Amino acid sequence: MAFGHSLRLIVIAAALAGAGACASGNPRSAPPGTPRPDQYLFDKGMDALKQRKWLLAREFLKQVDENYIQSPLRPDAKLGIGDTYLGEGSTQALVLGINEFEEFLSYYPTNARADYAQYQLAFCHFRQMRNPERDQTETRDTIKELDIFVGRYPGSSLLPEAKAKLREAHDRLSESDLRVGIFYFRIHWYPGAVDRLTNLLKQDPQFTTRDHAYFFLGESLVKMKRTAEALPLYEKLVAEFERSEHLDDAKKRIAELKAQAQAKES
Repeated sequence: MAFGHSLRLIVIAAALAGAGACASGNPRSAPPGTPRPDQYLFDKGMDALKQRKWLLAREFLKQVDENYIQSPLRPDAKLGIGDTYLGEGSTQALVLGINEFEEFLSYYPTNARADYAQYQLAFCHFRQMRNPERDQTETRDTIKELDIFVGRYPGSSLLPEAKAKLREAHDRLSESDLRVGIFYFRIHWYPGAVDRLTNLLKQDPQFTTRDHAYFFLGESLVKMKRTAEALPLYEKLVAEFERSEHLDDAKKRIAELKAQAQAKES
């Protein structure tokens, strides 16, 4: 994490230096005599933002943020700057976007658009989530920031989108654990599979594709002769999933295990 933070600072410093050089070579300012230069620059920036002209929008909005400290438009300009980085979408841009939204929340914690800033901050991490088999640091950061959003802004209009992305992030993290558990099952390391899949279901009981976890955890327990623990897992799979590639096999396992239990009793 310390390395990631240092890398972020390097990226931010380099980008600011580049932006300063660009601005000095091609200044964009309000025409002399403009009654509200901050409004002029803000409107120009927002127009460019709508047209997805990220660099141009940033030039205008940065002037509002940096040169008009008392302007009531400054908070929205700072959000607009963050949006340009998010729109640009490169790894470097997303790191800079995170910085802008974090600064907004630090400077304007009670602003009416603080929920938007928190959501966009989380979205910058969301855009950097990697495939399940790769490092999940950004996925965990996404979950952390979205948990903050859900807890802090329960009345926000962005709440449904935030919850949907939170579910997707949890699924990504759980999918990573699922793949490890299935790998352990396939190399016949059943204790490892049981530990990994049990923890998955404990930590994320609403995992969207938990039918796979139920099935392979059940199969691992069967291999370890722990059939009494396996049976409820197959029953959950059948009860919770009308469609699953494991449905028929789970039903067969239920019948087998119940028949074995009855045979032992008799």
